[in-house]
Amino acid sequence: MTLRNSLSEELNRQGNEHFSRGYYTEAYTCYAKALEYDRLSGDQRALVATLGNLGNICAVSGRRDFAQAHYQEVLELQTVLGDEKGIGTTLANLGNLRADAGEWDRARAYYLEALDLMTKTHDEPAQAVLFSDLGLVARETGQFEEAIQFYERSLELMRRLSNLGGVADAWRMIGRTFLVQQRYDEAIACCHTSQSVAERLRDELRAGGARYVLAQCYEEMGRLQDAAELLEQVVDMDRKYRLPKLEENAQRLKVLRARLADSYPPRPHQGIQA
Repeated sequence: MTLRNSLSEELNRQGNEHFSRGYYTEAYTCYAKALEYDRLSGDQRALVATLGNLGNICAVSGRRDFAQAHYQEVLELQTVLGDEKGIGTTLANLGNLRADAGEWDRARAYYLEALDLMTKTHDEPAQAVLFSDLGLVARETGQFEEAIQFYERSLELMRRLSNLGGVADAWRMIGRTFLVQQRYDEAIACCHTSQSVAERLRDELRAGGARYVLAQCYEEMGRLQDAAELLEQVVDMDRKYRLPKLEENAQRLKVLRARLADSYPPRPHQGIQA
């Protein structure tokens, strides 16, 4: 391994660490510097790794045009290298970009192309995630039964792979789909299952995600006290992990509390009876 390769590898490692902690600016700086070394070394596989990381960081930062450009370059390199498994992953990433933009037809096209390759290469972990992505597209375009079928396929694979985090996610997404259909009892049952799995894993974020959907179920059903109690836990978690929806969820909780106060006006003061 050359010095440039070593430096690039270390910078990507540092970037990944920053990324995992939510420090996106620092992660981007590391990846961009690694790219300079990769361009100089001409190592195509190193370029694929670094450009993929840059695409990911741009995607989560809302810079979709830059992410698209990075992923497209990755795709070209993977095609030259004959890396079908990698191509499937990159196509899925391109689909995610289009889904984030609400371009559901384009997202679906990328996902289906990716699925063909993932099936060919027997990449079951990637398929498990992709079925969930296809479920999202189906749900957002009103194809609810198809969405449930995709989520169930994701759930089946996650179980087979012993990916309990993925199992919790799949149950939550099924619950969310039932919620959109106002099938509240089914939605609540799915969310409770998701929360139970997440709590066994001691995964606060996933448990919080299940509580968030549960809170929405209860709010729509008029169970405002139950909804507020769950949302309080969600807001506490948002604050603890500095999550991006903190302000939105805190405002939603404030509105819920105001509705509760209106539902139970204070009793009028009564003086001492003579």
